[in-house]
Amino acid sequence: MTEKIAVLGAGSWGSMLANILATNGHDVRLWSYKTAQVDELNTDHTNSKYLKDFTFSDSLVAYSDMRAALADVDDVLFVVPAQVTRSVAKKVNPLLAQLGIKPNLIHASKGIEEKTYQRMSEVLADEIDPANRHSISVISGPSQAEDVARGDITLVTAASENIQDAEHIQSLFMNPTFRVYTNDDVIGVEIGAALKNIIALGAGALVGLGYGDNAKASLITRGLAEISRLGTSFGANPLTFIGLSGVGDLIVTATSSDSRNWRAGNQLGHGKSLQAVVDNMGMVIEGVATTRAAYELAKQRGVEMPITSAIYHVLYDNADIKESIAQLMQREGRSELA
Repeated sequence: MTEKIAVLGAGSWGSMLANILATNGHDVRLWSYKTAQVDELNTDHTNSKYLKDFTFSDSLVAYSDMRAALADVDDVLFVVPAQVTRSVAKKVNPLLAQLGIKPNLIHASKGIEEKTYQRMSEVLADEIDPANRHSISVISGPSQAEDVARGDITLVTAASENIQDAEHIQSLFMNPTFRVYTNDDVIGVEIGAALKNIIALGAGALVGLGYGDNAKASLITRGLAEISRLGTSFGANPLTFIGLSGVGDLIVTATSSDSRNWRAGNQLGHGKSLQAVVDNMGMVIEGVATTRAAYELAKQRGVEMPITSAIYHVLYDNADIKESIAQLMQREGRSELA
């Protein structure tokens, strides 16, 4: 069945998800606050800043007017940076009330909000009144937009506390190259999606410093242990972290040069300052803000996260990367399963 879907956020992943939905036959409205980007998408069917040499479906329509994009929609997909999700949701809430609609809310943003430490589903629940929404779900997994653009096989997870809502999201996105599984562990899916960006920063830094595959594999494995420890402290299912939104997303983000978090870490490893990296990237590096949130959250909950802590001190206290690695290696011996 064809549905009307508003996609909020026209970065690489937002525009690619919108294109998947459009090619699946849905009526898709892609919103961006950048009028030049909207004009390019509607006229040339390209989004050159984010996805060079890719042509979008001509059925995909872009909007700079949020109210027009939301009119009569069945679903609203948020794909904006985690730290601005709240401000966008604040704008959406009164518009939904004015339009008299109660859509399904979905998000594909990967981060934890600073200061509140809230996951994105919690932010949406805070800012969008129950009277203006039917459900809240998340879609996540190992999904570089550049690979999807090339037609690569991609598998992701749709999660909602109500499995029927997750199955609805599954039905919207499924096609021969984009496969969607369902999960009811929203906590685990969101924490895995957010914290893998921290480990990707570290993995990129290792490569920048000249370390090899052994070091990268070790970082990814122990990083996953940290992610699982924090997630399960909130009640997440441990099995989620060995699934697509856990280890799957961690592998691709911590090994791919298409990952902006990996690229940012790689530049740090080559000796650039954080500010220089941010200025050079030109796009949001989700892992930077999430590192602070996870570091503070771990301290608050008494969860041991030595890798996250080391990356935090590199980012925010100008700690030397090589010295931080040495300190991690010199920690007291312990059981792998502890």
